[in-house]
Amino acid sequence: MLHFPHGSMGPCQPCTTLLEFLSLSTQIAKGGRLKLKKLTRFFSFHVLVLALKEKIREVGEKMLASNGKRVDFASALQSCEEAGGTLATPTNEEENKAILSIVRQYNQYAYLGIKEGEISGQFKYINGMPLNYTNWHQYEPNGKGREKCVEMYTDGSWNDKKCNQYRLTICEF
Repeated sequence: MLHFPHGSMGPCQPCTTLLEFLSLSTQIAKGGRLKLKKLTRFFSFHVLVLALKEKIREVGEKMLASNGKRVDFASALQSCEEAGGTLATPTNEEENKAILSIVRQYNQYAYLGIKEGEISGQFKYINGMPLNYTNWHQYEPNGKGREKCVEMYTDGSWNDKKCNQYRLTICEF
């Protein structure tokens, strides 16, 4: 099922299936009346969505997406927030696997929305809540206060890491 954001630029608000999108496209092609500006926005938005379909994962109530860029933690977080989301934050095994599928698609480690708190070795979600799920790699975390951020390896396990390293950006919405 395709989900488009509420208030998207297309006339089907939201188009719930690819079939609905194609049906509307066919009506337009057969002479349906839409203003040119609205038609252009409609096709631009939906072509973008279809192009990104392979880059987007849906898990539970979350949508996960990557822009494919490798940046430091602060830049990754800022990019996600500017897009209306936050860094991907696995709260269970299913979400961890969904994030992992994007990590594997790009074959790059990715930052997670988890940081070390004021107490060394105590990690929290970036919203300040304590972790209710972890998937630390063997012998991790081991940064002892020097590695404040968390990355996901290509096997789905986590590692504490310095925040200035460049890692894949994966956002959740």
